[in-house]
Order: sequence, then C-alpha cells, then structure tokens
Amino acid sequence: MTNVVALASVSGARVAQQCAKSLIVIVVLFVLFRVAGKRELSQLNVYDLAMLMALSNAVQNSMTGGLGNLPVGLATSSTLVVFAWIVTRVIARRPHLERRIIGTPSLLVLDGRVLKDHLRREEVTDDELAEACRGRGIAGPSAAKMVALEVDGSISVVPYASQHEGDDRPRRRRRNRRPPPGS
Repeated sequence: MTNVVALASVSGARVAQQCAKSLIVIVVLFVLFRVAGKRELSQLNVYDLAMLMALSNAVQNSMTGGLGNLPVGLATSSTLVVFAWIVTRVIARRPHLERRIIGTPSLLVLDGRVLKDHLRREEVTDDELAEACRGRGIAGPSAAKMVALEVDGSISVVPYASQHEGDDRPRRRRRNRRPPPGS
C-alpha cells in the first residue's frame, strides 16, 4: 500500500490574505532595517546569522498563517519577489525615492579631517575608521582625502592622489616666477 500525502485545499481568499500579510511584513522589516542603520547590515557574524534565521522563521508564520502548504508558500514568496521588482522599478525612475528608501553614503572624513559627529551618528568607531584606512594602504584618516560609509555598510576610502614622504597631505605647487627679462 502506498501512502499519498494530500495537499490541504486553500481558498483563493485565504491565499490573497496571506499575500497581504506578506506585504505588511516586508514593509515593516524594510522600515526596521532602514532605521537600524547602515552599520547593522554591513557584515554578518555568527550572532547576526542566527538572528536572521530566527527572524525569517518568525515572519514565516505571520506570512503563511501556519499553513505551510505549497500554494500559500508559492503565493507569499511570489508576492515578495514581485514587490521587490516593483520597488526596484519605482526607485530607478525616481532618484529622490531611492535616497529616502535606500539611503545615501555618509561622509566620515573630508580632506584629512575626521567628522566626529558623523562618526557618532553612524556608530563607526575610530578603530574601524583606522582599519578601513590601513586596508586601503594609507596610514590613517589624516592621509585620506575622503572616507565615506556607503549605504551597504562598507567604508570607502579615497586617498590623496599623491603622497609625499613624511606629509599626509598633498603640497601646493608653487609657480617659479622668473624675473622679467632685462632685470
């Protein structure tokens, strides 16, 4: 005798309800991640991975209503993919929305000067800043023309174009003024 597992029937209204719940959950998560800041999403360690897995399990029940069957799973996952596609299309056509939804890079160093209030606001430590500079092959923030915290949480470092021995900042060229002929 063969055991056949039958899929539970689900009404169209129930599937639509679960799709609506999925949209609500993704919007709430999107807002929470945006509020959490760039640094929170930049790197995954073991703790972050465990939290991400727990979060996905927690929202799974709210999106599928505990049904866990194929039609609801396909409908909710399809809803998320279509929602992501729509958001991508909208922000590609409206750059001001992209800045509000995705965010913008934050300047941390400008012309070798560390912007301490920006570091505090973005929760970047002096050690993280120094590490990013060393990773780019420069001695420290004073040797950087610009350092920015990108929207993905990474830190970009732009060194000065030319480094002079013992001086972190480029020197201004002085024009050689020749005396007028006949002087």
